[in-house]
Amino acid sequence: MVDATPGTSRPSNNRNLMILLSYLWPLALIPLVVHKDDRDLQWHAKHGLVLAVAELVFSIGYQFILFALPFLLGFVLGLLGLVIGMGMVLLHIFAIIKGINGQRLIIPGVSQYADRF
Repeated sequence: MVDATPGTSRPSNNRNLMILLSYLWPLALIPLVVHKDDRDLQWHAKHGLVLAVAELVFSIGYQFILFALPFLLGFVLGLLGLVIGMGMVLLHIFAIIKGINGQRLIIPGVSQYADRF
């Protein structure tokens, strides 16, 4: 994960709240729609949506694997899934903190999709 300092157009008065919403899964649509003139908030909102989609795809695949395995192995993988889920929440918190401080959290293989739409 690498930092990148973006060039912003005009910061919003409620920037910290909008960055927080950007990383709360579907609530990222609010800054995406409301603050169309702030490029930095747009990036964080798109990044939050891309991250949410990546987590959804991972979760569906993980659940499919989990249910296809025998009980004991499924139980162990279930505990691992809990740890991974907590890691995802921490990733969102870290991205929020970086965004509030005027930075971007670049996640290799994921963040590049925020710039594509």
